[in-house]
Amino acid sequence: MTITDVGNLFMFAGGLGMFLYGMHSMSGGIQKTAGNKMKELLGILTSNHFMAVVVGALVTAIIQSSGATTVMVVGFVNAGIMTLTQAVGVIMGANIGTCITAWIVSLGQLGDAFKAFSPSLYAPLLVGIGAFLIMFSKKAKKQTVGEILVGLGLLFIGLDFMGDAAGDYLHFPIFTRAFELFGSNPILGILIGVIVTAIMQSSSAAVGVLQTLAAAGGVVTASSAMYISLGSNIGSCCTALLSSLGESRNAKRSAVIHLTFNVLGALVWGSGLFVLFQFRPAFGTMGIDSVGISVFHTIFNLVCTVLMTPLRGKLVALSGLLVKGGDEQEQAEQSDDAITLRHLDDRILETPSFAVENAILEVVHMGHIANENMERAFEAVMNYDKEKIEQVYRTEKVINKMEKLITEYLVKISNLSLNEDQHMVVNDLFYSVSDIERVGDHVENIVELMDVKEDGEPITFSEEGRCDLAEIMDLVEKSFVFSISAREKVSMDDANKVVKYEDMVDNLEEELREKHIERLSRQLCNPTSGVAFLDIISNLERISDHAYNLAGYVMSEQ
Repeated sequence: MTITDVGNLFMFAGGLGMFLYGMHSMSGGIQKTAGNKMKELLGILTSNHFMAVVVGALVTAIIQSSGATTVMVVGFVNAGIMTLTQAVGVIMGANIGTCITAWIVSLGQLGDAFKAFSPSLYAPLLVGIGAFLIMFSKKAKKQTVGEILVGLGLLFIGLDFMGDAAGDYLHFPIFTRAFELFGSNPILGILIGVIVTAIMQSSSAAVGVLQTLAAAGGVVTASSAMYISLGSNIGSCCTALLSSLGESRNAKRSAVIHLTFNVLGALVWGSGLFVLFQFRPAFGTMGIDSVGISVFHTIFNLVCTVLMTPLRGKLVALSGLLVKGGDEQEQAEQSDDAITLRHLDDRILETPSFAVENAILEVVHMGHIANENMERAFEAVMNYDKEKIEQVYRTEKVINKMEKLITEYLVKISNLSLNEDQHMVVNDLFYSVSDIERVGDHVENIVELMDVKEDGEPITFSEEGRCDLAEIMDLVEKSFVFSISAREKVSMDDANKVVKYEDMVDNLEEELREKHIERLSRQLCNPTSGVAFLDIISNLERISDHAYNLAGYVMSEQ
């Protein structure tokens, strides 16, 4: 091996690295730019099948990997955000979304007649402009644009590097014979596509390399390119399959649906192409360029989606047969964390915008648990119930655990590629989790005041005291409920209601304190119960303060 050969090898490796990094950088920049749009896409997931396909295609076009999209789908299903039926649509759309990268690669490999319009010509300029924006612009939006430009430029430069490095060798007989072998043996061709994609963890990247080889040497035959493309679709399932190991049965089923869909498509098309090439050998042995690969890749995924859409229910049923187990068994196998923390899944971190929205869902879920515990505590105050008090203690431990786990998840999100608005939301979520946990502490304080030893006297209040407590409890509960609703819906109306209820609670707490002190001075109630009464309304006022904080975070984000 000569020094020139070593240099070409290094150039090909460097080109592949630039191509992959360019895809990653461009993906990160687009995700920052599309932050709020990605949030809207998450809401569309609950819509019809057609919209699920559209979402899958758009998300894959943004993050440049159908494998990563399917990994997120596994996470969504595992978190209970998506059903298996909805997952089918997103998975189908993900395959369509990979075609975007193929067409981008095709643009970079236009012929000499279109040299002036070739992105490769402008790639260095894109990198230069992008670098200047990143280094010298103080505005986050311009820096994000710079990130996209650098990624796009490196992608095309990487493709050129790979093409130049490989071009000197593709005319060797060994490459010609290899592609002839892949083209004449569909099983081998598909297997090569599976292996290369599994190694690169991206069908978009694998097809991009194939297009580069096709454009550089002209040795890639139509049959070999088509079989390898079919294999790359199957190879994209490897990441999701590995990701689903050890997760819920529905998570495993979503990965199996992806595999089944792609394997069936490859089998049908592979068989049809094999028959066609037997009758028309010239079709299989003719050369193919990057545009031809893009056309085939697009038609294949579109046709598979159209044909398989009426069978999506069958795909779900088949996944149930392959991954056995019912809902009751699923519930029994889940840990307490899995049941409580429904929306947190590290796979969703693949797309920061979705990760932020899922963190919001989990914070809201924590708020609902705290509110249910508050209701139990209020019932125990009005009508002493030892079992309810014990349940409050148990739930408070769950809330404390949720605070720790959600905070850890938020730390992971804060290290992702976020825009300014998303950073603000994540910071507010840190504070929100702390406020909800403090609400839980105050609820526990209230039941501790009511909890008495077996030989002790129960805490009782006069009829007037009970009415006063019922009044302030109603206001506090409404305040907290609307604060959680404000976060969930990003509703200014709900946040303003919290402000109103907070003022009412503050005024009422002062009024009730004065009334109760007067009752104590007139000896109209038991001193022990009187102290408990004052401590209870003090804790209630503090709960309202934390609700006010929660609403304030939402208001500051507008």
